[in-house]
Amino acid sequence: MSTDGLSERARRIHFSCLVFDTHVDTPQRLLFDKFDLAKRDTEGCVDIPRLREGGVGAIFFALWVPINITGSLATKRARDLLDATLSQIEIQSADLTLATSADEVRAARASQKIAVLLGIEGGHSIDSNLDILRDFYARGVRYLTLTHNAATEWADSSNDAPRHNGLTDFGKEVIREMNRLGMMVDISHVSDATFYDVLESSSAPVIASHSCCRALCDAPRNLDDAQIRALAGEGGVIHITFHDSFLSQDYADAKQTLSEETSVREKYINQKCGENEAQSLIEWQRWSNELIAAGKLPAVSWRKIVEHVDYAVQLVGADHVGLGSDFDGAFMPTGLEDASKFPSITEGLLARGYSESDIRKILGENTLRVMDEVARASACGG
Repeated sequence: MSTDGLSERARRIHFSCLVFDTHVDTPQRLLFDKFDLAKRDTEGCVDIPRLREGGVGAIFFALWVPINITGSLATKRARDLLDATLSQIEIQSADLTLATSADEVRAARASQKIAVLLGIEGGHSIDSNLDILRDFYARGVRYLTLTHNAATEWADSSNDAPRHNGLTDFGKEVIREMNRLGMMVDISHVSDATFYDVLESSSAPVIASHSCCRALCDAPRNLDDAQIRALAGEGGVIHITFHDSFLSQDYADAKQTLSEETSVREKYINQKCGENEAQSLIEWQRWSNELIAAGKLPAVSWRKIVEHVDYAVQLVGADHVGLGSDFDGAFMPTGLEDASKFPSITEGLLARGYSESDIRKILGENTLRVMDEVARASACGG
């Protein structure tokens, strides 16, 4: 569905809402490719023209550090990504502004600018050092995804063998310090044990910045019903992600049968792209598209996103569901290949009978509410 095909009601609602995407990996492109966000691109998912076309008013740029980069090198990579992002915000100041609070997001919207917020994906980036965490906060980072696809020295990951049975004592100290600072805790990618340790340790609501519902797609990265209920019970929000492997069980199952082809392709991409993670991700998306065209992987429709949103809403209500695309970091479904396609979600929710009030919450107001509550908890001493 293109924006040209939107119903008049969907268009009115969508473009009057704050649309908030809580996770994109575009900083890789800014660092490695010196990508100019002002230009509409033929590759990738995010640029200013497509953000405008999709009505996106606020977006978290994730500073993702691969798990094979550790220690001080991980911190340096995160800082390099941060520098590249801040530089691009400054260059594109007519359209973009750095936001570090819900009020600054609202102010950006009032001035018709796109609010860019910063998150770090992978707790290994702080090198087990709270001073580094504090420095990232001082420079504008407002959430930390505790793990990526491997355990850190202090937290277990959903995609790795358990090392700590959840959070270590230092991991719990990280959570307390994030609460004190007013930095959101992001539990996407963590193990189930880590998830529950976080909820027990945090005095403020937490988020899943980019996760889906395990009942619809049985991936360890997704949240099961009990976790979604527990997250909501503490005031948190699950932000449904757009990655094919987390949306569709059929896609995930079919992908499992392609391990040999995947290994061959990985070697090819590593040779072609080297350390350029931005181009690697684009190559992986091309390969996925090739496999879909060849019938080796099923096509995944954007409507799967709406299915996951609806499932979570039926479970815990519309106050605890949002959107975190993972643009420029994952394989996107047909019909939501880039940020310009966001209005389709509003149309899909209307088709399921959602009220305008609930759509506004899902598109962005729930995220603003959590940001406000995290800030208030910090002001009260965590």
